[in-house]
Amino acid sequence: MEVKVLTKHYDKPEYRSLEGYKKYGGYEVLKKALGMKPEEIVAQVKEAGLRGRGGAGFPTGVKWGFLPNNGEPRYLVCNADEGEPGTFKDRMMMEKAPHQLIEGMLISAYAIQSKKSYIYIRGEYMEPYRIVEKAIQEAYDAGFLGKNILGSGFDHDMDVYRGAGAYICGEETALLSSLEGKKGQPKLKPPFPAVEGYLRKPTIVNNVETLAAVVTIVKDGPKEYRKYGTEKSPGTKIFSVSGNVLKPGNYEVPLGYPLKDLIYNLCGGLKPGRQLKAVIPGGSSAPVLTAEEAERATLDYECLAEMKSMLGSGAVIVIDDSNCMVDLLKVIMHFYHHESCGQCTPCREGTGWLDKIVGSIYKGEGRLQDIQLVEQVSKHMMGRTICALSDAAAMPAISFVQKFRSEFEFYVREGRSKVKEVIANA
Repeated sequence: MEVKVLTKHYDKPEYRSLEGYKKYGGYEVLKKALGMKPEEIVAQVKEAGLRGRGGAGFPTGVKWGFLPNNGEPRYLVCNADEGEPGTFKDRMMMEKAPHQLIEGMLISAYAIQSKKSYIYIRGEYMEPYRIVEKAIQEAYDAGFLGKNILGSGFDHDMDVYRGAGAYICGEETALLSSLEGKKGQPKLKPPFPAVEGYLRKPTIVNNVETLAAVVTIVKDGPKEYRKYGTEKSPGTKIFSVSGNVLKPGNYEVPLGYPLKDLIYNLCGGLKPGRQLKAVIPGGSSAPVLTAEEAERATLDYECLAEMKSMLGSGAVIVIDDSNCMVDLLKVIMHFYHHESCGQCTPCREGTGWLDKIVGSIYKGEGRLQDIQLVEQVSKHMMGRTICALSDAAAMPAISFVQKFRSEFEFYVREGRSKVKEVIANA
């Protein structure tokens, strides 16, 4: 069953406005936080075990602890770029509860003693951008942003920055380059942004869902937060479910929730007469799971890592037996080829090569050795670039051809899709 912690009031249209948000206890947690010591908030986030909800799953409190005490200005940046195919939870959060994000950012900014923050929002998200802009103005007008917030002596300013449609800017160092007005390309780490980030100053970059979760942790305490989830993956998580299910959408469940229950119970199962074929559990960059693997998978970082896949951004793409895996891999490879920034040779050339090889199979011009070539090229791309985009293209490529090799072999031998032929003759 769904457990609505973050999304408890998302069904109420007034929750979007300042007055509606305050009606349900909005900004009361900020008042509580401003009465605490900043280090107490950091300690609570660490104790709660909150992990980054943007994809990497790194412990948030630990990340905050990397900030150096060098007296330099600190920045907080919200990563609302959300470019991972299949992911749409952050969009919902900004549309339905912008003040929840702002309150979470204010508490986080106070905890790390930052006086300036930015929301870097995906360029295509026009409606969320307008909603968040309006919410920030409401917060300024009510004294929740600006000088001497709620008489605490804490000053904080917040701005929204729109991206220009580049997937690579979801990577935190590319995002910061873009925020500075430069070309959105990833940087080598170290130094990490917590040490040298925006304008070469200490910077924390967190996801929309991560920052919103800070509100519930400070409100209820780490023990209450840990009532849900597992020991190593505590709390709830919003999963964006798309593909061949009857009820696609965003669902908030405890981490560790069975994937099959998400598909068959919450999402209403598959269309009549269809069988589950595969599931991509964490956005297009996550290695695909077979139906058998999906039936025993749980939605937490550890289980999916053991299955050699990943939770990622929580984008669950459900694939039934009417889909051709060659077709799907072609779409994914074209995406990563198009979105590579071209800075690193293994990624620039590798994504192009994979797109070309899978494209030739798709056109009916492939050779059997091309299937092996997909694996070879992919393995040479992994771990050899500045950011993870190269790996993000390689991992699904390897998993598709290994787990559905017979489908690729049929396509090469016959020059057409085995699945489409079965569907047509059904």
